[in-house]
Amino acid sequence: MMLGTKGSKVTRKQRSRFRVTALTTLQREGKAMKRYKGIIFDLDGTLLDTIEDLGTSMNEVLTYYNLPEHPIQEYKMLVGNGMKNLLLSSISPDQLRRIDTDQAFQMFREVYGKRYMNATGPYEGIAELLSWFTARGVKLAVNSNKRDDYTEVLVTKFFASIPFVRVYGEQTRFPRKPDPTAALEIASAMGEAPEDILYIGDSEVDMATGKNAGMDTVGVLWGFRSRSELEASEAVYVVSEPKNIRRLFDEV
Repeated sequence: MMLGTKGSKVTRKQRSRFRVTALTTLQREGKAMKRYKGIIFDLDGTLLDTIEDLGTSMNEVLTYYNLPEHPIQEYKMLVGNGMKNLLLSSISPDQLRRIDTDQAFQMFREVYGKRYMNATGPYEGIAELLSWFTARGVKLAVNSNKRDDYTEVLVTKFFASIPFVRVYGEQTRFPRKPDPTAALEIASAMGEAPEDILYIGDSEVDMATGKNAGMDTVGVLWGFRSRSELEASEAVYVVSEPKNIRRLFDEV
C-alpha cells in the first residue's frame, strides 16, 4: 500500500488506488485500519543517514591499498549486511586475493570508529515521528546489522529521550538480519504478538526480516534503496516521508 506524500488523507475508498502494484497479490486492502502496538526500526538508512561516514571510511581503506574508491552514493547499494560484508562488497574478487582481508577489515573498523559520528544524523522528521509514537504509548525498538556498540552509541546520542524497549546491533547473541531471531526476541520483550508489530526499514534485508518474523513491513524511500527493490521484496506498505507512517495509526 502506498501512502501519499501530500494532500488530503487517503480514504478507505481510495486505498486500492494507492496500493503499490507489485503488492496486489497480498490483497491487503483495509490493512491500514489495524491497530499496531509496536514498531521495530532499522537504523542505517531508516532512522539515521550514515552513508557519508561509512563511505569515506571505506574509501580511506581502499586508498591505503591503492584500490579505486567508490562515489559515496554507490555505497547505498553495498551496505546493509554488516561491516565485513561491506568491505568484501567494496573490493573485486581479484583485488581481494591480493590483500590481507583481515587486516583491511581491522583498518576499516578503526577508521570508522573514529569518524562514525562526523556526518551521521537523523533524517528530517524522524525525531518528531519517534516522539509522536512515544506520546501515544506505541512500543519502539531498533534492530540493526550495524555493530552493536556503534548502534548503542548512535541511538543514545540522537534519540536519548526515546524509551526504546530494545536496541540491538550485530552481536554474537543473534544471527544477522534477515534471520528473525532478534526481531522475535524484541516482540517478546514488548509483550506483543509479531502480527501486532510493524517492521520498518529501507532494504530487502529489512523486508525479509519482518516477513520471516511474521510482521507487517514498511519500506521507506528516503533511505539507501529503491522503490523497485522494496516492491520486489513484498513490502506491505511503502512510504516516502516519515510523517506518512503516522497514517497507519491515525486511521485506527
